[in-house]
Amino acid sequence: MGRTWSDMMRAGLLLIAVAGVGARASSPSATVADAPPPRHTLPPPTLDGDDATMRQQADTGIVVERDRTARWRLAEHRRLTAALDRLAPERSGVIDAYVVVAALDSDPVFAREARASAVVLARRYGAEGRTIVLAGPDGRGGAALPMGSPAALDLVLARVAEVMNPAEDVLILYTTSHGAGFGLYYNDGDQGYGAIGPAHLWRELSDLGIRNRLILLSACYSGVFVPMLSSDTTAIVTAASAERSSFGCEADNDWTFFGDALVNHALRQPVPLAAAVAQAQGEIAGWERRAKLTPSDPQVSIGAGAQRWLATLERALPPADAPVGRPATAVLEEVARNKRARR
Repeated sequence: MGRTWSDMMRAGLLLIAVAGVGARASSPSATVADAPPPRHTLPPPTLDGDDATMRQQADTGIVVERDRTARWRLAEHRRLTAALDRLAPERSGVIDAYVVVAALDSDPVFAREARASAVVLARRYGAEGRTIVLAGPDGRGGAALPMGSPAALDLVLARVAEVMNPAEDVLILYTTSHGAGFGLYYNDGDQGYGAIGPAHLWRELSDLGIRNRLILLSACYSGVFVPMLSSDTTAIVTAASAERSSFGCEADNDWTFFGDALVNHALRQPVPLAAAVAQAQGEIAGWERRAKLTPSDPQVSIGAGAQRWLATLERALPPADAPVGRPATAVLEEVARNKRARR
């Protein structure tokens, strides 16, 4: 029997809840800077299909938007247009990094991770003026940003392709969201639903001519992107293998396990990407052992051509700086304290 889109969404979210990370924000949708994040209260739209059909739909980049007012759409259009217009052009003879960070779910942990990750990645790769963040409200009064949605991400990637020199410049793409075997979930409160599959992202980047790319995907099952996205000039790092969940996306967190270990700790150090990934993999494995969680098995693939542009881009990394925010493992420590208190 085929499973509906609702079934797939519920199955993925059930996995997250079983892992102890499913708490949700609890306030209505809004667009001002200090508005709380939208909450998930209604079932997603029903789209019938078996697993193969769901993957096919994700690979088309399927999106459903509902109950969006004209005034909201205009405000969103203006925010995104302003961000696109601010993107600085490339500099001839210089390997410029263009950082794009997208939180594809309205749970505030993803908005917080996206905002903080953009700061770290822009600093590490000298991308000030060449960075765009797509994220909803973070629940902490952060500035209003263009929303993280597949449609917004498509437009940002197209704009980056316009202003970069594809022969020498690099895209640094970081997404954070829930995930499933078919790819990345998109879910904005009760209004936005969709998925981004490996074939959709591969086709998008290929059509735009973006060859030099560092792709960092923080989501369950994100290893499903590695086979299709790997190439000579691509470096890709994922929070989990194609068969495993990742952890830390409890709504009150500032970071997921992957974001905290890789971005908030390892990539703040002046070390090559490969060394930073190895450090993060070890740290995540230690956290998962302590919590008796099934290993997420983060994946990495760095092409030979990517190693060359990385060597140039990382030749003058900034000095180390300190992690910020609530550690992703804080929830584990709270659970341990509660267990001790009950004894």
